[in-house]
Amino acid sequence: MSPTSPANPHGRTRRLTTAQALVAFLARQYTERDGRRQRLISATWGIFGHGNVAGIGQALVEAGGGRSGSGDGNGSGGNGAAHRMPYLQGRNEQAMVHAAVGYARQSGRLSAHAVTTSIGPGATNLVTGAALATINRLPVLLLPGDTFATRPADPVLQQLEVPYAGDVSVNDCLRPVSRYFDRITRPEALIPAALQAMRVLADPAETGAVTLALPQDVQTEAYDWPQEFFAERDWHVRRPAPDAYELETAVRAVRSARRPLIVAGGGVRHSAAEETLAAFTAATRIPVASTQAGKGALRHDHPADVGGIGHTGTATADELARTADLVIGVGTRFSDFTTASGTLFADPSVRFLHLNITGFDAHKLAALPLVADARAGLEALTAALAGRGYRVDPAYETEYTGAKEAWEERVEASFATPDPTARPTQTQVLGLLDALATEDDILVNAAGSLPGDLHKLWRTRSRDQYHVEYGYSCMGYEIPAAIGVLLADGVRTPRRPVWALVGDGTYLMNPTEIVTAVQENLPLKLLILQNHGYASIGGLSESVGAERFGTAYRHRDADGGFTGPPLPVDLAANAASLGMRVLRATTVDDLRTALSEARDAEGPTCVYVETETPDTVSGPPPAQAWWDVPVAETASRPAAVKAREEYDRQVAARRRHL
Repeated sequence: MSPTSPANPHGRTRRLTTAQALVAFLARQYTERDGRRQRLISATWGIFGHGNVAGIGQALVEAGGGRSGSGDGNGSGGNGAAHRMPYLQGRNEQAMVHAAVGYARQSGRLSAHAVTTSIGPGATNLVTGAALATINRLPVLLLPGDTFATRPADPVLQQLEVPYAGDVSVNDCLRPVSRYFDRITRPEALIPAALQAMRVLADPAETGAVTLALPQDVQTEAYDWPQEFFAERDWHVRRPAPDAYELETAVRAVRSARRPLIVAGGGVRHSAAEETLAAFTAATRIPVASTQAGKGALRHDHPADVGGIGHTGTATADELARTADLVIGVGTRFSDFTTASGTLFADPSVRFLHLNITGFDAHKLAALPLVADARAGLEALTAALAGRGYRVDPAYETEYTGAKEAWEERVEASFATPDPTARPTQTQVLGLLDALATEDDILVNAAGSLPGDLHKLWRTRSRDQYHVEYGYSCMGYEIPAAIGVLLADGVRTPRRPVWALVGDGTYLMNPTEIVTAVQENLPLKLLILQNHGYASIGGLSESVGAERFGTAYRHRDADGGFTGPPLPVDLAANAASLGMRVLRATTVDDLRTALSEARDAEGPTCVYVETETPDTVSGPPPAQAWWDVPVAETASRPAAVKAREEYDRQVAARRRHL
């Protein structure tokens, strides 16, 4: 420490580089909600290059990153192990963000990770992960290196030159996908920027990706920082209660509804409002459908749970949606998959009531807004209805419970494995995993045909078992996100089984973090379903008249197309080359044994299976609602002409809820 200085004339200061000061600051930030306190930034992922190695890289060494010890008290670590900044080594910048997002979701958005990169491609690789984080409302702190603020040489290596502006770098690509962005061009500018960054990360309505672009020269510049900057700081994660007028309006809407339906979204989970939702349904008997992010809001066997809603939903939920006169959204954005592109909620008199912590989402579909935290809002709504005797008609309850039983029969048919010596279909793979899973298991998935099958068929047993990223539906999310989930699970013994489910070409997109799982000895369970291409898009391509063009991994045929034999790509061998133990399964019986063995494994283990094209017995139920993917208005090929006729028929049912 130094004596009083012009930077802080009334108190003591610490002379540190900007990077050291930032790491020291981050190690002392905490969130608090419902009396629970934890580190806001619990670790930093990083890949080092010339844009961050001498700044953030050196600061992480000072902070005891990756070591069991701590800083010496004079560097940016200080005050023992409590203020150490652990370091996690990634292999791909996008994957590091995915891992941080998986960690944040599993941590209830109360704890997050930082991600540091060099300038140039290291920084631009963050963009996809940042978009995913922001779209899904999940906190992650991005610390990309940037070009020199002082411009001693112009341009420098990997600098983007823009003729019309001297202050633009590739990091500006992160502006539209960040909830907060700042470029720290002077050391002292870090103080307000860091405080704003923490405010946004801890804000339940505004959270998402936060970017602090760090010019490489500023990272290493020393400054006399006010000691108060490094004091422990708690960021209270608020639970705003509903406005009295909006609450009374909501109560009147519920009491007048004959066929209400709740649509539970990810906000239920972020608010830890599952028990409150269960109490609300116990009092009112209103059925609950769920979005991809909201699946697990109620257990699959809860009487009021009617499964997924929308294009990938169940027949039970979608038929209730078509006849609902009041749709009560709880913590959902109402994307096109949920609304079936504006065709699902068909009752002429349907109204919407949206309980959401953001006014932006609460007003969608011309809804009656109830702007509040999901738990606080449900508690207030339950209490307000308690003395007024509201409960749905028993006939309505009988209707939806009977429909749910009928849907379960379809699930059983999809999961059935009549021939244990046959190659399994994708839904049979899910059935075997379903039979093995307990409430401890966590499934991570994001893209391809698996999210649709999981949303319709998976029997969720706990609030955090179903981890499907479908806000951005990003191929390559699964493996790194599963690592983030395992890190959030901490050091409990044994760790919960965490499954990364990968198919439809996803493995080749981003297998790099297998190396990280091996390095950290994390018991990742990787399930690869080899279907030789983009099966999900292949089906979509066929339905819109594009004839599955370019969706299969096959050799070219004599006409130059891709209808030859499957490419000899051995994904299992690739996973083994990256350090995983691999179990190959050929038949249903093989797969049952391999899944059980992998579940009990203490290290990273891969189960590899080639799936069979489903037939009418063991395939998934078809889509129960439409999804708008525009079809060519003019075409010469019969497949596209027929697809356009079907498109015109479906789009005619779309309506705007005003």
